Amino acid sequence: MHFYSNLLLVVLATVANGQLIGSVGPLTSSSDKAAIKTCNVLDYGATNDNTTDVGQPIIDAFADCGSPDTSGAVVYVPEGDYLLDTWVHLSNGTTWALQLDGVIYRNSSPSLEGYMFTISDGSDFELFGSTSEGAIQGSGYLYHMQGDYEGPRILSVSGVENWSVHDIALVDAHMFHFVISGATNREVYNMAIRGGDSGGLDGIDVSATKFWIHDIEVTNKDECVMTKAGTQNALFENIYCNWSGRCAMGSLDSNDLVSDVTYRNIYSWSSNQMMMIKSNGGSGNVSNILFEEFIGHSNAYSLDLDSVWSSMDPVDGDGIFYTNITFKNWYGDATDGETRAPIRVICPSSVPCTDITLDKINLWTDEGGYEEYLCENASGSGYCLDTSDSSSPAATTQYINTAPVSYSAATMTADSTTAFGTAASIPIPTIPTSFYPGATPISALAGSSS
Repeated sequence: MHFYSNLLLVVLATVANGQLIGSVGPLTSSSDKAAIKTCNVLDYGATNDNTTDVGQPIIDAFADCGSPDTSGAVVYVPEGDYLLDTWVHLSNGTTWALQLDGVIYRNSSPSLEGYMFTISDGSDFELFGSTSEGAIQGSGYLYHMQGDYEGPRILSVSGVENWSVHDIALVDAHMFHFVISGATNREVYNMAIRGGDSGGLDGIDVSATKFWIHDIEVTNKDECVMTKAGTQNALFENIYCNWSGRCAMGSLDSNDLVSDVTYRNIYSWSSNQMMMIKSNGGSGNVSNILFEEFIGHSNAYSLDLDSVWSSMDPVDGDGIFYTNITFKNWYGDATDGETRAPIRVICPSSVPCTDITLDKINLWTDEGGYEEYLCENASGSGYCLDTSDSSSPAATTQYINTAPVSYSAATMTADSTTAFGTAASIPIPTIPTSFYPGATPISALAGSSS
């Protein structure tokens, strides 16, 4: 297992923007925990025939193998198909793991809200699949086909310190797939997320400090991997938005803070944006951010900082103060650069953006003979930004009639040819072994020979 090499992670950004330094993940390996005690849910009344509720057996197994009274143990869901009737909330576990090698299916009958699985508080936790074939199937299509998009999310991890989630798939959530909030020292990797072709079916939403999310593939039509208010000291790396909405930051509103964040090696195919930062009024600060090594193909928009985002109701306040943000080494193409500017930096008029850097943004349009770059109330260096020291940066529109020399970029062989709908079951995917062109995944898939 690769636990120890990941635990000793030290990542430094190549510039001052966006740093994550130090160790993340569990403090104790799952193999050490299993050597102390393993609680197999089959011994607590579960059956792997997709007919009997596995929720209560997981809760009962946790009482023996994950509660604060234990000193190290594993709750084990073996291979097979399981039915989930009872939502699972496991709290205050210490030095434990949940090994998911089977596939858990949501029962279509319960009208429960909240989360199918909630892991809260405690420390030294790991949710993983030892074969990379474990999954949670939310069966959201059963509700989406009836126009119902308000229901349970699949997974929440909140308030837990020193933890990881890896080598499992999350599929077809009724709403969001994976929400992370609170605490520190977390790692998420080697995951595939599949959602329907609709808004509100986010892949991963994060509001937390000190974490590393890498080697993730998301197919949906809303947020791919999103940073929310309160995020600090974070690294997103090797993210594959495969027919998705976008990687994003926001929506930001009142007294929000985001700082020291890096997005690196982000690949977007047939998505709404490559990266979007979104707000509309409000207050707060976004600073020390790096977005580097982005590749995009056939996306509606590309680089999109929008402080007057029309899909968000205006919030009281002069706006978010965006400063010391670098976009570097972006390549690929956008669907229609004539009407959807591949570079779009729209900042609040009362709180102009400062110290913005656009460096080697080489994008070209799939349609038309030119493209636009739009900058408003934004100063810094590169492209349409105002390079003066004015307190009221000029609005600039640039028209680009010739393709950048270096815009061409590699594609991924797994690029989807169509979106998953909302009226049929979404198949459980195989977790890929490649998430960004030319980049070797940081951790081998669990159960692989490498």
